Amino acid sequence: MQETLRLSDVLVAEVLAADHIVIATPVYNYNVPAALKAWIDHIVRKGLTLGHDGAGLATGRTATVLLASGGSYGEGSPIRDRDIAPQYLRLVLQVIGITDVTVVPGGGAKAVDPGELTMDDFVAKLAPAIAQAAS
Repeated sequence: MQETLRLSDVLVAEVLAADHIVIATPVYNYNVPAALKAWIDHIVRKGLTLGHDGAGLATGRTATVLLASGGSYGEGSPIRDRDIAPQYLRLVLQVIGITDVTVVPGGGAKAVDPGELTMDDFVAKLAPAIAQAAS
């Protein structure tokens, strides 16, 4: 247990030392992978990133979330209501005090597997949004 707490201390220190956090993740079954959830569980800590009154303590930081998903959840999509991952990540970041969050959705990644789209073309399609988020 102490070893796990030491890992959590290291991860929290990294978050608190950063001015900007970038989370790049795939979306699995509409939400984040277990490894990202485990990281979140380590960095949401009472007294360190979350005040005892429930206020976030990691204020003054910004975050960019880059998501790659098989489906497309944009305006007019029949599965738009399943777009849970960005909502969840915004919520978690807000809980620890990070409210300036830019999400870059990379929907439609499933077109790469059957060769309908090359990986380069998929990434190129996202380049303007990534460049804007980076500025």
